Amino acid sequence: MERQSQIGETKRRVKTRDEEEEEKAEVEIWEYTFGFVKMAVVKCAIELGIADAVENHGGPMTLSELSSTLSCSPSSLSRIMRFLVHYRIFREVPASHGGTTAFEHTPISRRLISQVQTSMAAFILLESSPVMLAPWHNLSAQARIDGAPFMAEHGKDVWDYAAVDGAHSKLINDAMACGARAAVPAVIEGCPEVFDGVGSLVDVGGGNGTTLRLLVQALPSIKGINFDLPHVVSVAEDCDGVEHVGGDFFNSVPEADAAFLMWVLHDWSDEECIQILKKCREAVPKDKGKVIIVDAIVGDEHGASHGKFEFVRLMLDMVMMAHTTNGKERTLKEWDYVLKQAGFSSYNIKPIKAVPSVIEAFP
Repeated sequence: MERQSQIGETKRRVKTRDEEEEEKAEVEIWEYTFGFVKMAVVKCAIELGIADAVENHGGPMTLSELSSTLSCSPSSLSRIMRFLVHYRIFREVPASHGGTTAFEHTPISRRLISQVQTSMAAFILLESSPVMLAPWHNLSAQARIDGAPFMAEHGKDVWDYAAVDGAHSKLINDAMACGARAAVPAVIEGCPEVFDGVGSLVDVGGGNGTTLRLLVQALPSIKGINFDLPHVVSVAEDCDGVEHVGGDFFNSVPEADAAFLMWVLHDWSDEECIQILKKCREAVPKDKGKVIIVDAIVGDEHGASHGKFEFVRLMLDMVMMAHTTNGKERTLKEWDYVLKQAGFSSYNIKPIKAVPSVIEAFP
């Protein structure tokens, strides 16, 4: 009798768990139904300049003050701010003069300010741009044939598209600069030893030079070479200690003590990665050179303490599927394959407090 009672209780627990999951699903499915709304409203907030207005004001702003500053409809702005407050992007507080409320920054809204070190505004504007959103509508069709959604939508890959569209090229460069400002301090703080003995560093696919500028400012003994396509480096800002060089990393890479690749290799297939890595290996000294890779490792047990970013790595893998021809985020096993095929004798993996990890590869 007692055993039957225990079996009955177990069945009831299983049923309760199933019911809880069903109730949870009833709520969560709406996140997928209207998931695009968060991106759209945050993009709207950036374009309106809400975060910049609050920052420039120097403190909380009332709806009236925001509306006047932004030349925006009070009715529309009120609804937008209600949404942003609900998702804790801004915080609603009592106004200093009483009788109404005001809006102040949160840690998230500060990342929407255009001119701060932690800003992600440019990255959000890139990913929410019509050019980058359109390929997602082709994802299912291209998945059936292992195709490239961006190519199918625009008739050329993202790099060829950017080469003839200056505005989109700037969006990409500004977004990559956001990524650099987020990752470079984590690299320097988490594993500064990878730069020991490095007198010259070539940033392969370095974009507008933000990455090298941050590295050289923190490590002024390093001479930097910012290497990217000619149309990219032609608009890069001058910086002490950094030389901008145009070229194609599939053909050659400027010589230096170390080559640095951040958020580059995930754009390319294994075969293309091997080709790029071989050119980098050839560009550094065989005896004391190295290639420093800053990129995601999906399911990385070495970075288990930073598992909070795993969802970002998985999302980035889908972004690679939508926006590149053969790019992907790699597992440790996949990284091991491309590094060995490129001829590296050994490598180290160093987790940092960010989305990517650092891979230090030796010729």
